[in-house]
Amino acid sequence: MDKFMQAAIDEARQGLAEGGIPIGSVLVHNGQIIGRGHNRRVQQGSAIRHGEMDALENAGRQTAQTYRESVLYTTLSPCAMCSGAILLYGIPKVIIGENQTFLGEEALLRERGVQLDVLHNSECLHMMQGFITAQPTLWNEDIGE
Repeated sequence: MDKFMQAAIDEARQGLAEGGIPIGSVLVHNGQIIGRGHNRRVQQGSAIRHGEMDALENAGRQTAQTYRESVLYTTLSPCAMCSGAILLYGIPKVIIGENQTFLGEEALLRERGVQLDVLHNSECLHMMQGFITAQPTLWNEDIGE
């Protein structure tokens, strides 16, 4: 498995172990992770700390050029909020672990020129399926339902 997707999965596992939602993400620039994170909405009582948003926040302030040369790895298809950040910063490529449990704004991202690679990763899928079954109310809160 790609080491960057593995890092995103490790982040998702960490989030689950903390009592949160198992979604992880890493931002990669020139073959190096510059930001990593996981969904921390529960842990921090946050409205916006999805996995992708946490990775971007942890990457800190970057130049526009850095974002345009980066790849975002995420264990789950990006929601509208995270997709907006991807578009805002001009991240050209997103590697998605799975999109069966939740199909985010992939059509919008593709329409706006973002390259998406969906891996259909069974570990990502099983982790999310297990979480959604065990915590449906928390999951629905996370996706705004």
